[in-house]
Amino acid sequence: MGRAFEFRKERKMKRWGHMARVFTKLGKEITIAVKQGGPDVVGNPRLRALIAEARNESMPKENIERAIKKATDKNVGDFKEVVYEGYGPHGIAYLVETATDNTTRTVANVRSYFTKCGGTLGTSGSVSFMFDHKCVFRIKEDPAKPVDLESLELELIDLGLDEIFEEETEDENENITKQIVIYGDYTAYGAIQKYIEDNGYELISGGFDRIPNVDLKEVTPEQRVTLDKLTNLLEDDEDVTNVFTTLKPEE
Repeated sequence: MGRAFEFRKERKMKRWGHMARVFTKLGKEITIAVKQGGPDVVGNPRLRALIAEARNESMPKENIERAIKKATDKNVGDFKEVVYEGYGPHGIAYLVETATDNTTRTVANVRSYFTKCGGTLGTSGSVSFMFDHKCVFRIKEDPAKPVDLESLELELIDLGLDEIFEEETEDENENITKQIVIYGDYTAYGAIQKYIEDNGYELISGGFDRIPNVDLKEVTPEQRVTLDKLTNLLEDDEDVTNVFTTLKPEE
């Protein structure tokens, strides 16, 4: 197994705290996708993937439609995707992805969180080299029709595939389902999504991830408390969509 598998195995994908925050963050991403690629799902693969994810998260149809409409509303602020980089305490690198309509507010908030926890907000490029930017897809596996991972890997490798593996997930009712996770080069997003859709796989989500390409750092339990505080402050900010670090997760 490769780097992405090990990273995901340790880190897992954190679910946002509650449904309202999930819908808010997905709504922003849908609005940005429409602004970048238009409202026609046929010609906008990123929008198709986000709508699939929104439905998987049980986001109401009216919320999805509102987010799409917001992209053409002149009275609504123009959301932008901005990445912030810095160091938390104990030398842990942080890369923070945001979707914001007010960069002045967002950078002030992010800087305050770093300062409050003994870290520093850095300049562009100060930590991003420690992370590889990858596209990632999750597709549903039908128990009645198991997927041959080796065959699928061979089909996708020429499209930019890096890794593919199976993962079990548990929902709020403790039901366990199997998903196939596909990682590829950042530029392979469109080609891999097209293959998934053309071959009848059920897309759960499609997006991007940052995989550390350096050794993750171990810290003491006392040091982890401060780092967790910084991570939680960042993740609780409504403008923040993802937080990536070089901190080794607890076993």
